[in-house]
Amino acid sequence: MLVKTYGCAITGIQALMITVEVNIDQGIQFFMVGLPDNAVRESHQRIESALKNNGFKVPGKKIVINLAPADIRKEGSSYDLPIAMGILAASEMIKTDKLEKYVIMGELSLDGSLLPVKGALPISLEARKQGFKGLILPAGNAREAAVVDGIDIYGAGNIKEVIGFFNGDGILECTRVDIEAEFGNAKGNPALDFADVRGQENIKRALEIAAAGGHNVLLIGPPGAGKTMMAKRLPSILPPLILQEALETTKIHSVAGRLNGSGPLVTARPFRSPHHTISPVALVGGGSIPRPGEISLAHNGVLFLDELPEFNRQVLEVLRQPMEDRVVTVCRAKVSTTYPASFMLIAAMNPCPCGYYNHPQTPCQCNPGIIQKYLHKISGPLFDRIDIQVEVIPVPYRDLRDQPSAESSNDMRNRVVRAKQNQEKRFKGSKGVYCNAQMNPRQLRQFCRVDDSSGMLLKNAMDRLGLSARAYERILKVARTIADLNSTEEITAEHLAEAITYRSLDRENWGR
Repeated sequence: MLVKTYGCAITGIQALMITVEVNIDQGIQFFMVGLPDNAVRESHQRIESALKNNGFKVPGKKIVINLAPADIRKEGSSYDLPIAMGILAASEMIKTDKLEKYVIMGELSLDGSLLPVKGALPISLEARKQGFKGLILPAGNAREAAVVDGIDIYGAGNIKEVIGFFNGDGILECTRVDIEAEFGNAKGNPALDFADVRGQENIKRALEIAAAGGHNVLLIGPPGAGKTMMAKRLPSILPPLILQEALETTKIHSVAGRLNGSGPLVTARPFRSPHHTISPVALVGGGSIPRPGEISLAHNGVLFLDELPEFNRQVLEVLRQPMEDRVVTVCRAKVSTTYPASFMLIAAMNPCPCGYYNHPQTPCQCNPGIIQKYLHKISGPLFDRIDIQVEVIPVPYRDLRDQPSAESSNDMRNRVVRAKQNQEKRFKGSKGVYCNAQMNPRQLRQFCRVDDSSGMLLKNAMDRLGLSARAYERILKVARTIADLNSTEEITAEHLAEAITYRSLDRENWGR
Protein backbone atom coordinates (compact mmCIF):
# COMPACT_ATOMS: atom_id res chain seq x y z
CA MET A 1 0.00 0.00 0.00
CA LEU A 2 1.28 3.47 -0.91
CA VAL A 3 0.77 6.40 1.49
CA LYS A 4 2.02 9.99 1.39
CA THR A 5 2.80 12.24 4.34
CA TYR A 6 4.25 15.73 4.24
CA GLY A 7 7.19 17.45 5.91
CA CYS A 8 9.57 20.33 5.16
CA ALA A 9 13.27 20.85 4.41
CA ILE A 10 15.03 24.07 5.43
CA THR A 11 17.06 25.92 2.79
CA GLY A 12 18.55 29.13 4.16
CA ILE A 13 15.71 30.59 6.22
CA GLN A 14 12.98 29.27 3.92
CA ALA A 15 11.14 25.96 4.07
CA LEU A 16 10.54 23.65 1.11
CA MET A 17 7.71 21.13 1.10
CA ILE A 18 8.84 17.48 1.13
CA THR A 19 6.57 14.57 0.26
CA VAL A 20 7.33 11.38 2.20
CA GLU A 21 6.12 8.44 0.07
CA VAL A 22 5.91 5.09 1.88
CA ASN A 23 5.18 1.89 -0.01
CA ILE A 24 4.85 -1.51 1.75
CA ASP A 25 4.94 -4.67 -0.35
CA GLN A 26 5.93 -8.31 -0.16
CA GLY A 27 9.49 -8.89 1.02
CA ILE A 28 11.66 -8.13 4.03
CA GLN A 29 13.96 -5.29 2.98
CA PHE A 30 14.03 -1.60 3.97
CA PHE A 31 14.98 1.09 1.45
CA MET A 32 15.18 4.86 1.85
CA VAL A 33 15.83 7.03 -1.21
CA GLY A 34 15.69 10.74 -2.03
CA LEU A 35 19.17 11.96 -0.93
CA PRO A 36 18.85 11.35 2.84
CA ASP A 37 21.89 12.10 5.01
CA ASN A 38 23.10 9.81 7.79
CA ALA A 39 20.74 11.33 10.38
CA VAL A 40 17.75 10.62 8.14
CA ARG A 41 18.90 7.06 7.40
CA GLU A 42 19.27 6.36 11.11
CA SER A 43 15.58 7.16 11.60
CA HIS A 44 14.82 3.47 10.90
CA GLN A 45 16.26 2.41 14.26
CA ARG A 46 14.65 5.28 16.16
CA ILE A 47 11.25 4.63 14.60
CA GLU A 48 11.41 0.89 15.22
CA SER A 49 12.24 1.33 18.93
CA ALA A 50 9.68 4.15 19.42
CA LEU A 51 6.85 2.12 17.89
CA LYS A 52 7.76 -1.03 19.81
CA ASN A 53 7.82 0.85 23.13
CA ASN A 54 4.34 2.22 22.42
CA GLY A 55 2.60 -1.02 21.43
CA PHE A 56 3.17 -0.91 17.66
CA LYS A 57 5.77 -2.40 15.37
CA VAL A 58 7.35 -1.92 11.96
CA PRO A 59 5.87 -4.59 9.67
CA GLY A 60 8.24 -7.31 8.52
CA LYS A 61 7.75 -6.55 4.84
CA LYS A 62 9.50 -4.71 2.07
CA ILE A 63 9.35 -0.99 2.88
CA VAL A 64 10.39 1.66 0.36
CA ILE A 65 10.52 5.31 1.48
CA ASN A 66 11.04 8.11 -1.02
CA LEU A 67 11.67 11.70 0.07
CA ALA A 68 10.57 13.88 -2.85
CA PRO A 69 11.82 16.00 -4.55
CA ALA A 70 14.64 13.45 -4.79
CA ASP A 71 17.29 15.95 -5.99
CA ILE A 72 17.28 17.97 -2.73
CA ARG A 73 19.42 16.70 0.12
CA LYS A 74 17.41 15.85 3.27
CA GLU A 75 19.24 16.58 6.52
CA GLY A 76 18.57 16.11 10.22
CA SER A 77 16.35 13.99 12.40
CA SER A 78 13.10 15.96 12.00
CA TYR A 79 11.77 13.48 9.39
CA ASP A 80 11.36 10.73 12.02
CA LEU A 81 7.71 11.49 12.73
CA PRO A 82 6.39 11.84 9.13
CA ILE A 83 8.21 8.64 8.15
CA ALA A 84 6.81 6.80 11.18
CA MET A 85 3.26 7.97 10.43
CA GLY A 86 3.68 6.93 6.81
CA ILE A 87 4.77 3.43 7.82
CA LEU A 88 1.81 3.08 10.22
CA ALA A 89 -0.64 4.34 7.58
CA ALA A 90 0.77 2.12 4.82
CA SER A 91 0.46 -0.91 7.12
CA GLU A 92 -3.13 0.14 7.97
CA MET A 93 -2.45 0.69 11.68
CA ILE A 94 -3.84 4.23 11.55
CA LYS A 95 -6.52 5.92 9.48
CA THR A 96 -5.37 7.83 6.42
CA ASP A 97 -8.28 10.19 5.76
CA LYS A 98 -6.65 13.19 7.51
CA LEU A 99 -2.98 12.60 6.64
CA GLU A 100 -2.96 14.74 3.48
CA LYS A 101 -4.31 17.77 5.37
CA TYR A 102 -1.36 18.11 7.78
CA VAL A 103 2.36 18.75 7.67
CA ILE A 104 4.13 16.55 10.23
CA MET A 105 7.63 17.12 11.67
CA GLY A 106 9.46 15.82 14.74
CA GLU A 107 12.43 13.88 16.06
CA LEU A 108 11.67 10.64 17.91
CA SER A 109 13.33 9.39 21.06
CA LEU A 110 13.54 5.61 21.58
CA ASP A 111 10.64 5.79 24.04
CA GLY A 112 8.44 7.61 21.51
CA SER A 113 8.68 11.11 22.98
CA LEU A 114 9.10 13.98 20.54
CA LEU A 115 12.13 16.28 20.63
CA PRO A 116 12.11 19.89 19.27
CA VAL A 117 13.24 20.56 15.71
CA LYS A 118 14.86 23.56 14.05
CA GLY A 119 12.99 25.93 11.74
CA ALA A 120 9.45 25.56 13.10
CA LEU A 121 8.48 29.12 12.09
CA PRO A 122 9.48 28.88 8.40
CA ILE A 123 7.88 25.41 8.28
CA SER A 124 4.62 26.87 9.60
CA LEU A 125 4.76 29.69 7.03
CA GLU A 126 5.31 27.22 4.18
CA ALA A 127 2.51 24.93 5.38
CA ARG A 128 0.09 27.87 5.36
CA LYS A 129 1.32 28.96 1.94
CA GLN A 130 0.72 25.47 0.53
CA GLY A 131 -2.84 25.41 1.86
CA PHE A 132 -2.53 22.74 4.56
CA LYS A 133 -5.10 22.71 7.34
CA GLY A 134 -2.59 22.25 10.13
CA LEU A 135 0.89 21.44 11.35
CA ILE A 136 1.76 18.71 13.87
CA LEU A 137 5.13 18.97 15.58
CA PRO A 138 6.77 18.55 19.02
CA ALA A 139 5.18 20.46 21.89
CA GLY A 140 8.44 22.39 22.39
CA ASN A 141 7.98 24.04 18.97
CA ALA A 142 4.22 24.63 19.12
CA ARG A 143 4.24 28.23 20.37
CA GLU A 144 6.97 29.20 17.92
CA ALA A 145 4.97 27.83 14.97
CA ALA A 146 1.70 29.32 16.29
CA VAL A 147 3.01 32.84 15.65
CA VAL A 148 1.67 32.25 12.13
CA ASP A 149 -2.10 32.76 11.91
CA GLY A 150 -4.42 31.03 9.47
CA ILE A 151 -3.21 27.50 10.23
CA ASP A 152 -3.89 25.09 13.11
CA ILE A 153 -0.82 24.20 15.17
CA TYR A 154 -0.80 21.02 17.27
CA GLY A 155 2.01 20.26 19.69
CA ALA A 156 2.46 16.61 20.73
CA GLY A 157 4.55 15.19 23.54
CA ASN A 158 4.94 11.69 22.10
CA ILE A 159 4.05 9.60 19.06
CA LYS A 160 1.10 7.96 20.83
CA GLU A 161 -0.71 11.32 20.94
CA VAL A 162 -0.20 11.77 17.19
CA ILE A 163 -1.48 8.25 16.47
CA GLY A 164 -4.56 8.92 18.62
CA PHE A 165 -5.18 12.20 16.76
CA PHE A 166 -5.34 10.47 13.37
CA ASN A 167 -7.34 7.51 14.68
CA GLY A 168 -9.87 9.81 16.31
CA ASP A 169 -9.49 8.36 19.80
CA GLY A 170 -7.23 11.12 21.15
CA ILE A 171 -7.27 14.91 21.20
CA LEU A 172 -4.43 17.35 20.53
CA GLU A 173 -5.09 20.92 21.64
CA CYS A 174 -4.64 23.65 19.07
CA THR A 175 -1.96 26.13 20.19
CA ARG A 176 -2.67 29.86 20.08
CA VAL A 177 -0.27 32.79 20.60
CA ASP A 178 -1.27 36.38 21.34
CA ILE A 179 1.28 38.43 19.43
CA GLU A 180 0.34 41.70 21.13
CA ALA A 181 0.80 40.10 24.54
CA GLU A 182 4.23 38.80 23.51
CA PHE A 183 5.34 42.29 22.50
CA GLY A 184 3.83 43.71 25.68
CA ASN A 185 5.80 41.29 27.85
CA ALA A 186 9.02 42.44 26.21
CA LYS A 187 8.65 46.00 27.49
CA GLY A 188 10.24 47.07 30.73
CA ASN A 189 13.21 48.82 32.23
CA PRO A 190 16.53 47.82 30.65
CA ALA A 191 19.09 46.00 32.77
CA LEU A 192 21.86 48.30 31.47
CA ASP A 193 20.95 52.00 31.51
CA PHE A 194 22.75 55.09 30.22
CA ALA A 195 21.85 56.73 33.54
CA ASP A 196 24.83 54.81 34.96
CA VAL A 197 27.27 56.54 32.59
CA ARG A 198 28.87 59.73 33.97
CA GLY A 199 30.10 62.24 31.45
CA GLN A 200 30.70 61.26 27.80
CA GLU A 201 27.74 63.34 26.62
CA ASN A 202 29.15 63.61 23.09
CA ILE A 203 29.45 59.82 22.83
CA LYS A 204 25.89 59.35 24.10
CA ARG A 205 24.74 61.81 21.47
CA ALA A 206 26.58 59.86 18.76
CA LEU A 207 25.03 56.58 19.91
CA GLU A 208 21.59 58.18 20.04
CA ILE A 209 22.00 59.27 16.41
CA ALA A 210 23.20 55.78 15.48
CA ALA A 211 20.20 54.17 17.18
CA ALA A 212 17.76 56.53 15.48
CA GLY A 213 19.12 55.96 11.97
CA GLY A 214 20.63 52.47 12.15
CA HIS A 215 24.17 53.76 11.55
CA ASN A 216 27.45 51.92 12.09
CA VAL A 217 29.69 53.29 14.86
CA LEU A 218 33.38 53.06 15.77
CA LEU A 219 34.48 54.10 19.27
CA ILE A 220 38.22 54.68 19.56
CA GLY A 221 39.97 55.65 22.78
CA PRO A 222 42.23 54.53 25.63
CA PRO A 223 41.42 51.60 27.92
CA GLY A 224 38.93 52.37 30.68
CA ALA A 225 37.32 55.31 28.89
CA GLY A 226 33.92 53.59 28.72
CA LYS A 227 33.75 52.28 25.13
CA THR A 228 32.46 48.80 25.98
CA MET A 229 30.26 50.11 28.79
CA MET A 230 28.38 52.42 26.43
CA ALA A 231 28.23 49.96 23.55
CA LYS A 232 26.52 47.38 25.77
CA ARG A 233 23.90 49.98 26.68
CA LEU A 234 23.02 50.75 23.09
CA PRO A 235 20.18 48.14 22.94
CA SER A 236 18.41 50.03 25.74
CA ILE A 237 17.75 52.99 23.40
CA LEU A 238 16.99 51.11 20.19
CA PRO A 239 13.43 51.45 18.84
CA PRO A 240 11.20 48.39 19.35
CA LEU A 241 10.90 45.82 16.61
CA ILE A 242 7.90 46.06 14.33
CA LEU A 243 6.08 42.80 13.56
CA GLN A 244 7.72 42.30 10.16
CA GLU A 245 11.20 42.77 11.64
CA ALA A 246 10.34 40.42 14.52
CA LEU A 247 9.24 37.69 12.10
CA GLU A 248 12.40 38.08 10.00
CA THR A 249 14.60 37.87 13.09
CA THR A 250 12.66 34.94 14.56
CA LYS A 251 13.02 32.93 11.33
CA ILE A 252 16.80 33.21 11.50
CA HIS A 253 16.99 32.22 15.17
CA SER A 254 14.50 29.41 14.53
CA VAL A 255 16.65 27.92 11.76
CA ALA A 256 19.71 28.25 14.01
CA GLY A 257 17.87 26.41 16.82
CA ARG A 258 18.18 29.28 19.30
CA LEU A 259 14.53 29.75 20.27
CA ASN A 260 13.97 26.79 22.60
CA GLY A 261 12.73 28.12 25.93
CA SER A 262 13.12 31.78 24.93
CA GLY A 263 9.54 32.40 23.77
CA PRO A 264 7.81 32.00 20.42
CA LEU A 265 8.92 35.34 18.99
CA VAL A 266 12.07 37.45 19.15
CA THR A 267 10.67 40.71 20.51
CA ALA A 268 13.93 42.48 21.46
CA ARG A 269 16.60 43.53 19.00
CA PRO A 270 19.51 41.04 19.02
CA PHE A 271 22.87 42.02 20.50
CA ARG A 272 25.70 39.74 19.37
CA SER A 273 29.23 40.14 20.72
CA PRO A 274 31.55 37.46 19.27
CA HIS A 275 35.10 36.99 20.60
CA HIS A 276 37.95 38.21 18.42
CA THR A 277 39.09 34.61 17.76
CA ILE A 278 35.96 33.96 15.65
CA SER A 279 36.44 32.39 12.21
CA PRO A 280 35.10 33.85 8.93
CA VAL A 281 32.58 30.99 8.60
CA ALA A 282 31.26 31.52 12.14
CA LEU A 283 30.86 35.24 11.41
CA VAL A 284 29.15 35.16 8.00
CA GLY A 285 27.62 31.67 8.12
CA GLY A 286 28.26 28.49 6.18
CA GLY A 287 29.81 25.15 7.05
CA SER A 288 29.27 21.75 5.40
CA ILE A 289 25.61 22.15 6.38
CA PRO A 290 25.11 25.94 5.91
CA ARG A 291 23.89 27.71 9.03
CA PRO A 292 23.43 31.43 9.80
CA GLY A 293 26.49 33.22 11.19
CA GLU A 294 26.80 35.96 13.77
CA ILE A 295 26.01 38.74 11.29
CA SER A 296 22.68 37.07 10.45
CA LEU A 297 21.89 36.36 14.10
CA ALA A 298 22.40 40.13 14.60
CA HIS A 299 19.86 40.92 11.83
CA ASN A 300 17.72 43.93 12.85
CA GLY A 301 19.98 44.35 15.89
CA VAL A 302 23.57 45.06 16.90
CA LEU A 303 26.85 43.30 16.10
CA PHE A 304 29.43 44.47 18.64
CA LEU A 305 33.10 43.86 17.85
CA ASP A 306 35.23 44.74 20.86
CA GLU A 307 39.00 45.19 20.41
CA LEU A 308 38.54 45.50 16.65
CA PRO A 309 42.25 45.30 15.59
CA GLU A 310 42.60 41.96 17.41
CA PHE A 311 40.22 40.31 14.93
CA ASN A 312 41.85 38.47 12.04
CA ARG A 313 42.01 40.80 9.05
CA GLN A 314 40.39 38.16 6.82
CA VAL A 315 37.46 37.98 9.25
CA LEU A 316 36.94 41.75 9.12
CA GLU A 317 37.18 41.92 5.34
CA VAL A 318 34.26 39.51 4.89
CA LEU A 319 32.06 42.15 6.57
CA ARG A 320 32.42 44.61 3.72
CA GLN A 321 29.89 43.12 1.29
CA PRO A 322 27.19 42.33 3.92
CA MET A 323 27.49 45.85 5.37
CA GLU A 324 26.77 47.27 1.92
CA ASP A 325 24.17 44.81 0.58
CA ARG A 326 22.60 43.79 3.95
CA VAL A 327 22.50 40.15 2.85
CA VAL A 328 25.16 37.46 2.72
CA THR A 329 25.22 34.63 0.17
CA VAL A 330 26.98 31.41 1.19
CA CYS A 331 27.98 29.32 -1.82
CA ARG A 332 28.94 25.65 -1.64
CA ALA A 333 29.46 23.06 -4.39
CA LYS A 334 25.84 21.86 -4.30
CA VAL A 335 23.96 24.70 -2.65
CA SER A 336 23.80 28.49 -2.56
CA THR A 337 22.06 30.05 0.44
CA THR A 338 21.23 33.70 1.14
CA TYR A 339 20.77 34.98 4.69
CA PRO A 340 19.61 38.47 5.76
CA ALA A 341 22.32 40.56 7.42
CA SER A 342 20.93 44.02 8.13
CA PHE A 343 22.78 44.85 11.34
CA MET A 344 24.28 47.85 13.11
CA LEU A 345 28.02 47.42 13.51
CA ILE A 346 29.35 48.84 16.77
CA ALA A 347 33.14 48.50 17.03
CA ALA A 348 35.52 49.55 19.80
CA MET A 349 39.29 49.79 19.68
CA ASN A 350 42.34 51.31 21.32
CA PRO A 351 44.21 53.91 19.25
CA CYS A 352 47.55 52.08 19.51
CA PRO A 353 49.10 48.93 21.05
CA CYS A 354 49.76 50.61 24.41
CA GLY A 355 46.34 52.28 24.27
CA TYR A 356 47.34 55.87 25.08
CA TYR A 357 47.83 57.62 21.75
CA ASN A 358 46.12 61.08 21.92
CA HIS A 359 45.53 60.61 25.67
CA PRO A 360 45.31 63.99 27.43
CA GLN A 361 47.49 62.91 30.39
CA THR A 362 49.26 59.57 29.89
CA PRO A 363 52.02 59.66 27.23
CA CYS A 364 52.00 57.06 24.46
CA GLN A 365 54.91 54.58 24.49
CA CYS A 366 54.54 53.55 20.83
CA ASN A 367 56.67 54.67 17.89
CA PRO A 368 54.78 56.55 15.12
CA GLY A 369 55.29 53.68 12.69
CA ILE A 370 53.81 51.19 15.15
CA ILE A 371 50.74 53.41 15.66
CA GLN A 372 50.14 53.63 11.93
CA LYS A 373 50.66 49.88 11.51
CA TYR A 374 48.15 49.21 14.30
CA LEU A 375 45.50 51.44 12.73
CA HIS A 376 46.12 49.87 9.34
CA LYS A 377 45.04 46.47 10.67
CA ILE A 378 41.58 47.73 9.71
CA SER A 379 41.40 48.49 6.01
CA GLY A 380 40.34 51.82 4.57
CA PRO A 381 37.28 50.34 2.79
CA LEU A 382 36.01 48.96 6.10
CA PHE A 383 36.55 52.30 7.88
CA ASP A 384 34.75 54.00 5.01
CA ARG A 385 31.63 51.91 5.69
CA ILE A 386 31.39 53.12 9.29
CA ASP A 387 29.13 56.18 9.39
CA ILE A 388 30.08 57.51 12.83
CA GLN A 389 33.68 57.47 14.08
CA VAL A 390 34.20 59.14 17.43
CA GLU A 391 37.09 59.48 19.85
CA VAL A 392 36.34 58.58 23.45
CA ILE A 393 38.20 60.73 25.99
CA PRO A 394 38.56 59.55 29.62
CA VAL A 395 36.16 61.17 32.08
CA PRO A 396 37.92 63.49 34.63
CA TYR A 397 37.72 62.55 38.29
CA ARG A 398 35.61 65.58 39.23
CA ASP A 399 32.93 64.50 36.73
CA LEU A 400 32.91 60.97 38.08
CA ARG A 401 32.49 62.25 41.63
CA ASP A 402 30.32 65.35 41.33
CA GLN A 403 28.13 64.90 38.25
CA PRO A 404 24.45 64.25 39.07
CA SER A 405 22.59 61.30 37.60
CA ALA A 406 22.74 61.25 33.83
CA GLU A 407 19.83 61.06 31.41
CA SER A 408 18.13 57.66 31.42
CA SER A 409 17.91 55.25 28.49
CA ASN A 410 14.11 55.64 28.44
CA ASP A 411 14.38 59.39 27.81
CA MET A 412 16.90 58.83 25.04
CA ARG A 413 14.77 56.05 23.58
CA ASN A 414 11.71 58.30 23.41
CA ARG A 415 13.58 60.68 21.11
CA VAL A 416 14.86 57.77 19.04
CA VAL A 417 11.34 56.39 18.65
CA ARG A 418 10.01 59.77 17.49
CA ALA A 419 12.79 59.99 14.89
CA LYS A 420 12.08 56.42 13.79
CA GLN A 421 8.40 57.24 13.32
CA ASN A 422 9.40 59.99 10.89
CA GLN A 423 11.44 57.46 8.95
CA GLU A 424 8.59 54.92 8.89
CA LYS A 425 6.37 57.53 7.24
CA ARG A 426 9.14 58.48 4.82
CA PHE A 427 9.88 54.92 3.71
CA LYS A 428 6.31 53.60 3.78
CA GLY A 429 5.96 51.34 0.76
CA SER A 430 9.73 50.91 0.31
CA LYS A 431 10.35 47.19 0.76
CA GLY A 432 13.25 46.34 3.07
CA VAL A 433 13.97 49.98 4.03
CA TYR A 434 13.21 50.81 7.65
CA CYS A 435 15.78 53.48 8.56
CA ASN A 436 17.99 56.19 7.07
CA ALA A 437 21.10 53.99 6.95
CA GLN A 438 19.30 51.68 4.49
CA MET A 439 18.54 54.39 1.93
CA ASN A 440 19.54 53.66 -1.65
CA PRO A 441 21.05 56.34 -3.93
CA ARG A 442 17.67 57.29 -5.39
CA GLN A 443 16.17 57.81 -1.92
CA LEU A 444 19.30 59.71 -0.87
CA ARG A 445 18.75 62.22 -3.68
CA GLN A 446 15.08 62.48 -2.82
CA PHE A 447 15.25 62.88 0.96
CA CYS A 448 18.70 64.42 1.56
CA ARG A 449 18.68 67.54 -0.54
CA VAL A 450 20.81 70.43 0.77
CA ASP A 451 20.93 74.10 -0.15
CA ASP A 452 23.93 75.87 -1.73
CA SER A 453 25.53 77.03 1.53
CA SER A 454 25.25 73.56 3.08
CA GLY A 455 26.58 72.03 -0.11
CA MET A 456 29.64 74.31 0.03
CA LEU A 457 30.27 73.26 3.64
CA LEU A 458 30.17 69.61 2.60
CA LYS A 459 32.43 70.26 -0.42
CA ASN A 460 35.06 71.95 1.76
CA ALA A 461 34.97 69.05 4.23
CA MET A 462 35.43 66.53 1.43
CA ASP A 463 38.37 68.44 -0.02
CA ARG A 464 40.05 68.97 3.36
CA LEU A 465 39.56 65.42 4.67
CA GLY A 466 39.86 63.62 1.34
CA LEU A 467 36.53 61.87 1.75
CA SER A 468 35.28 59.25 -0.71
CA ALA A 469 31.90 59.23 -2.45
CA ARG A 470 30.74 56.58 0.02
CA ALA A 471 31.75 58.82 2.95
CA TYR A 472 29.82 61.66 1.31
CA GLU A 473 26.67 59.53 1.20
CA ARG A 474 27.08 58.42 4.79
CA ILE A 475 27.49 61.99 6.02
CA LEU A 476 24.22 62.88 4.30
CA LYS A 477 22.46 59.91 5.90
CA VAL A 478 23.73 60.87 9.37
CA ALA A 479 22.67 64.48 8.76
CA ARG A 480 19.21 63.22 7.76
CA THR A 481 18.97 61.36 11.08
CA ILE A 482 20.09 64.42 13.06
CA ALA A 483 17.36 66.43 11.32
CA ASP A 484 14.83 63.72 12.24
CA LEU A 485 15.88 63.90 15.89
CA ASN A 486 15.30 67.65 15.71
CA SER A 487 11.92 67.03 14.01
CA THR A 488 12.86 69.10 10.97
CA GLU A 489 12.25 68.12 7.36
CA GLU A 490 15.10 70.16 5.86
CA ILE A 491 18.78 69.30 6.34
CA THR A 492 20.58 72.47 7.44
CA ALA A 493 24.25 73.43 7.62
CA GLU A 494 24.10 72.81 11.38
CA HIS A 495 23.02 69.21 10.83
CA LEU A 496 25.76 68.67 8.24
CA ALA A 497 28.43 70.22 10.47
CA GLU A 498 27.55 67.84 13.30
CA ALA A 499 27.58 64.86 10.92
CA ILE A 500 31.02 65.82 9.64
CA THR A 501 32.43 65.92 13.19
CA TYR A 502 31.63 62.20 13.47
CA ARG A 503 34.44 61.31 11.06
CA SER A 504 37.29 61.31 13.60
CA LEU A 505 39.55 58.90 11.74
CA ASP A 506 39.50 61.06 8.60
CA ARG A 507 41.40 63.77 10.46
CA GLU A 508 45.14 64.16 9.97
CA ASN A 509 46.14 63.46 13.61
CA TRP A 510 45.02 59.84 13.23
CA GLY A 511 47.62 59.18 10.60
CA ARG A 512 45.39 57.61 7.96
